[in-house]
Amino acid sequence: MTLEDLRVFIAVCRAGSLSSVARDLGRTQSAVSQHVKRLERETGTALLERRPRGVVPTQAGRILEAAAGEGINALDVAVRQLRDLVEGHSGYVRVATGATTVRHFMSEAVVAFRRRHPKVNLEFRTVSSGRGSFDALADGTLDLAWITIGPPVRGIEQRTVVELPWLLAVPADDPLAGRPHLDPAELSGARVIRLPPNSTSAAHLEAACAERGVRFAYEPSVADWDTALLLAELGIGRAVVPAVPGLPVPGDGPLRLVPLPGLRPLPVGWAVRRWDALSPPARAFADTVAALRRAQAPARSASLPGEEERLRDG
Repeated sequence: MTLEDLRVFIAVCRAGSLSSVARDLGRTQSAVSQHVKRLERETGTALLERRPRGVVPTQAGRILEAAAGEGINALDVAVRQLRDLVEGHSGYVRVATGATTVRHFMSEAVVAFRRRHPKVNLEFRTVSSGRGSFDALADGTLDLAWITIGPPVRGIEQRTVVELPWLLAVPADDPLAGRPHLDPAELSGARVIRLPPNSTSAAHLEAACAERGVRFAYEPSVADWDTALLLAELGIGRAVVPAVPGLPVPGDGPLRLVPLPGLRPLPVGWAVRRWDALSPPARAFADTVAALRRAQAPARSASLPGEEERLRDG
């Protein structure tokens, strides 16, 4: 039994066809079949069931496929780590982000990281959901994912970097615009723009409100925090959003952000498959983002009660 046997077997299970795997690998179907037969001799059981339109793994085959996939993925991670060590921190870091993550949370870190590691390629891939990020981490497609911290996920490690206080975003002519802060109870029953309904941030906000006995009546939902801020700025509605890092502007802007200190803050941070299996460049980037965000968080939190800010697209 060899690693090549296992790699070919996994490919056959996923493709459901010996011939298609043979074409992909540039081999004969007989050669691909020999890999499977060798595994069947070693295990003493049938691993594939032949059907008129391909093959499917047997119960034993599914067990071997799952175990082999996990083991080969771990070996690939180890080989990548060794390569990074040999090459002196060259390589790449693949990061899953949301639509606005790089702008709000990573812009300074990207600049600092590139200065320290000019030979490392940063790859950012937009993933629309936490589940998608977790799947990409689990199969080794990505190294890091910036997420809203939620319930534990099997096979994934989550680490909070910063907690974001909640703000009420209203246009400058709103009756609440001049308030230095608000008790969430004052907003009970108010209509607000809904955050993405299936998102972890929306679930966290609803749970934080429930702790205070507050319920909102929702306007139509938006896809991201920036869109909610833009609609509030345009006077389309009010929005409850986390205090993402943004650009402070003079108090005569069209948008006002009123702190809601009574709501439990929103934790955001990193998700990885295993911290101890990260490549040196990936760990360095994660640490750079965390260090800059934590360094800026205390000053920002202290300034919130009297601060007036606006966040703009672009």
